Amino acid sequence: MNDLHLSALVLIGLTNLVPAATPVVAVDREPATAPATAPAAPTRSVHSDRAVSPLLNRHYQDGDPRDWTQVFERPGREVFDQRFKIVHAVRPHPGMRIADIGAGTGLFTVLFARAVGPDGVVYAVDTSPSFVAGLQGLAARYRVDNIVAAVSTQEDTRLPAAGIELAFVCDTYHHFEYPRAMLDSIHQALVPGGALIIIDYRRRPGLSSPWVMQHVRADRDRVVEEVRQAGFRLVEEPDFLIENYFLRFEKRGDTAGSAADPGAP
Repeated sequence: MNDLHLSALVLIGLTNLVPAATPVVAVDREPATAPATAPAAPTRSVHSDRAVSPLLNRHYQDGDPRDWTQVFERPGREVFDQRFKIVHAVRPHPGMRIADIGAGTGLFTVLFARAVGPDGVVYAVDTSPSFVAGLQGLAARYRVDNIVAAVSTQEDTRLPAAGIELAFVCDTYHHFEYPRAMLDSIHQALVPGGALIIIDYRRRPGLSSPWVMQHVRADRDRVVEEVRQAGFRLVEEPDFLIENYFLRFEKRGDTAGSAADPGAP
């Protein structure tokens, strides 16, 4: 499927699902309606077990998806405003198996479900049972039956081995309490040569807001290094986002942490 066809598929099938996009505000900031979050733990070695405090995620565990939809799916949040461009850059295709990891309120889940069609599947996983219940209701409301919503843990996606072709992690990587364990789980779930896409906040001292500097533990370069050490290779970095970076990795080797590409960026 060419890019023009994919764009038409996404835009025609999904325009009515959410309000029209608005211009991006190029400032990193805390969502005005979001509850206060605990600061991330100090940055540690990429081989550390726990990277952030569980307090960072406490608000989501029993959160009402209806309340959080107003935070995650609002004009002014870059990944919401640019959702169609992001889906286009992900390049889903009919029959594809995608995992939306940290799916939250399902901003991208339904978009992917429509793009992969009835022969594809979207695994919508989240550590919050209330969010997963909301995702199940979302699938019923939009009448899409190719969404599999499931509760994950902070150390295991609980995805089937070699069961997906693409893992999508949007504004979620900085919430991984055990990033290496999660990367190993994603690596195992991907088919050989499968793709991992990470979108997350740019952490830039002197430029990013105090909220981003406190809330997000790792900058783009550190994330690339952590993912590379888990057996992935950075293959693409589209530059259409301002507040966030967009990284596409490819699975390398048969096991997580493979040294098949030790010199990869």
